[in-house]
Amino acid sequence: MGLRNFIVALFQLDKDWTTRIVMGMLVMGVIWGLLGVIDSLMVRIQESMWTTFGVLPLTPQEYYASITLHAERDLFGFAQQVIYAIIIYFTIKLLNLQPRAKWLLNLAFIALNISMMFMEGPILIVNQQGFDNYFSATSWYYLSPIGIPGYSLYVVSPFFFIGWLLNDAFVYLAGIWIVYHYYLASKQSKEKLPVPLVFFLMIILLFMIGYSGVTVADVWDILAFAGLVGLNAIANQIAFWIFGHAVVYMAWLPAVAAMYLLIPTLANKPLYSDKMGRVAAVLYLIFSNNIPIHHLYMVNLPIDLKVLQEILTYAVTVPTFMTFLNLFATVKGADVRWNVITAFTVTGWAGSIFAGVTGISNATISVDAIIHNTDWVVGHFHAMILLGIVPEAMAVLYFMLPMMTGRSWYSIKAAWTHFWGYLIGSILFVIGMELEGLDGILRRAEIIPRVPYLTDAVNLATAGALIAQLATLVWFLNLVMTLVKGKLLRAEGLGLGQLINTVAMQLDWSNTGISLRSLENRLNMRFMRKALSTWWGLAIFGGILIIISAIPLLLVGDASNPSNPLEWTWISLLTLGIILAGVSSLKAANTV
Repeated sequence: MGLRNFIVALFQLDKDWTTRIVMGMLVMGVIWGLLGVIDSLMVRIQESMWTTFGVLPLTPQEYYASITLHAERDLFGFAQQVIYAIIIYFTIKLLNLQPRAKWLLNLAFIALNISMMFMEGPILIVNQQGFDNYFSATSWYYLSPIGIPGYSLYVVSPFFFIGWLLNDAFVYLAGIWIVYHYYLASKQSKEKLPVPLVFFLMIILLFMIGYSGVTVADVWDILAFAGLVGLNAIANQIAFWIFGHAVVYMAWLPAVAAMYLLIPTLANKPLYSDKMGRVAAVLYLIFSNNIPIHHLYMVNLPIDLKVLQEILTYAVTVPTFMTFLNLFATVKGADVRWNVITAFTVTGWAGSIFAGVTGISNATISVDAIIHNTDWVVGHFHAMILLGIVPEAMAVLYFMLPMMTGRSWYSIKAAWTHFWGYLIGSILFVIGMELEGLDGILRRAEIIPRVPYLTDAVNLATAGALIAQLATLVWFLNLVMTLVKGKLLRAEGLGLGQLINTVAMQLDWSNTGISLRSLENRLNMRFMRKALSTWWGLAIFGGILIIISAIPLLLVGDASNPSNPLEWTWISLLTLGIILAGVSSLKAANTV
């Protein structure tokens, strides 16, 4: 295949406008995602080399810049862009709309990808004392007053702040474009939106509301940088963190929408309660934007406000319980095939429960005082991302890409290699990070005590990251080969549900050529059915162990003593809990 044909196949330039713009966003998203993966690998190498050998192969600037760029590229360039791409595609296709105001979405697409370049550096050379061109080393999550002339000797390029503003512009320009098309759909048809589309609409509204504070903070930063206004660092920080927890649900609710789409389809059953799904979507929008202060428990704010935030944070569990009970009731009793789409869907379902449980401890003021700003928090949100969000995104992409390109996946074995490698690696990484956090290691700590139990935790996280990243590379190569050499998919006249099941059948385990028949023959299928209650019992038991393990002072004694039996008891409980909850949930869902 020539270069021209490859580019046409990669960006689907011979397809309709919606497919072209969405494919452009997906391609750029994957590129930023892979770059972010490289950044994360640099972080893992630095930490493992230090704890194992006492060597720092990277400079402090390179290390902290890697953390920043990993977050920016994977959260904004990859996740945010892919989320918008998926919502745009299904909004147009499922509502059967002709896209309008194409210039607006094109402008948003350009703004986002330029913003990623502006955030990186070094771009601008300024001969000024204290002006740092490697400004990504200042960290992405909260800059002010670091970087602002007159407030800090450590000043960065204004391109960093301009990059943030362009990212804000993408959210609003693309968000307005999507909401406008929902409005057009409401004029064309009075029928209720399917639950997944209700979630898509709530997600876009969540983005635009959640970005209000960070947009105010970014404009304030630019004006302060130019010397036009003064800067109140605490007020600026509070404004920024309105975005702080909403961003979690900006990323996770698309996964919930994917479950509402895929679970009834794969189970070949209607959703148990359509109304419950709609109410849950609205409750998520209400509560998710009202709890940013729980990221600021350690800031000198009124205690009444903090307690209110704690209560509101717990309230988010209400739509979550509604969602998972609704989906479980939907799939109960169904005969579900074990294919790649099912595997990633069930992983996201079980992983979201595990990660959500660890998040409840973060929301509790007394526990947050212990784990605040430690690697436990990093482990929690990576559990949400790696075990809850990304698996559902992969489940969608595994049928969405054949739907867009008209080609079947090039290698079924590569797809399964991707799943198992990603699952195992992600679990190991999360365990390693949470062990570090419970031992008191602060996040972004470049140098930590070189003691055996911390070295083991760091290397466990590094090994898990490497395994998951190699598995993702397998997926990427399979994707490229699918675009250029995948067999044509016969999907003419198929509805969305039929297409999902068609692709799922192609990705069935039985098509790998690896037979488990000899093992299956040894098992009594009737016994497996009766064992369903046992599987769920083990999953609940594992979940209880995880909850207990989330209370570090209850089980962990003196963390400075690596031989402390209480600490090893906690490690054993945590590991056993994750294995039981994850494996049992997967097995139960498949058995049912």
